[in-house]
Amino acid sequence: MIKKVILITGASSGIGKESAQKLIAEGHKVYAAARRVDKMKDLEKLGATAIEMDITIDDDIINAVNTVITAEGKIDVLINNAGYAIYGAMEDTTIEDARRQFEVNLFGLARITQLVLPHMREKKTGTIINMSSMGGKMYIPFGSWYHGTKHALEGWSDCLRTELKQFGIKVVIVEPGGIKTEFDDVMLQPMIDRSGDGPYAELTKKVVKGVKDTYHGTRASHPSVIANCISKAVNSNKPKTRYRAGYMAKPAVFIRTFLGDKVWDWLVMKAA
Repeated sequence: MIKKVILITGASSGIGKESAQKLIAEGHKVYAAARRVDKMKDLEKLGATAIEMDITIDDDIINAVNTVITAEGKIDVLINNAGYAIYGAMEDTTIEDARRQFEVNLFGLARITQLVLPHMREKKTGTIINMSSMGGKMYIPFGSWYHGTKHALEGWSDCLRTELKQFGIKVVIVEPGGIKTEFDDVMLQPMIDRSGDGPYAELTKKVVKGVKDTYHGTRASHPSVIANCISKAVNSNKPKTRYRAGYMAKPAVFIRTFLGDKVWDWLVMKAA
């Protein structure tokens, strides 16, 4: 196994932290970036270098990339994991909140990728791993802005892959299903605040119940299933274009892809 220099964003919890731990254990040099640097003390003890970075602040992004390049002279792998979800009726969500969703899940990700690519092109090698979601291939009520970012990321990544092939740089998309992380804690209360009263109140109650049944019960998968996918992509000379894993990821995308809109709409509303 070739030991690689890896920069991973959103490494303070969930999939990011689990992946960082696995990659460190495999012997890679890991630089872990996140806003909550205090939440990465455990990664530092394991051998990671923690970098405080807000993916929406350009100076933070520049500093993170420069920190790695100054210390290592290269970045072999960029794992774009930072992201979050806002849920609520489209009508009830402010455009300010919607813009921030895109700033974090797409534009910040794009900016750090732009800064890393010149160094990868110089070496004629590298891997970009973008954390999408099964939500980039399907949808549920109240997810218009979140699913919008993930659908956009899928197309953005596909275009990037074709552009970078000539330079020996690989682009990989990871599509998690339901994973036990802070995802539901971050999305639920704001969704209730946005749409818990008014014309969408009844549907809000149903969606909240569905989310709790998935994430607070035994259905959601452990983040390690996604960390394993990331490990495979990092360590492979010929990684897959996409890795899909976690609760309902494969069956949901299959149903949405092959059975069409009306069947999926019916299933989603029935589940809600």
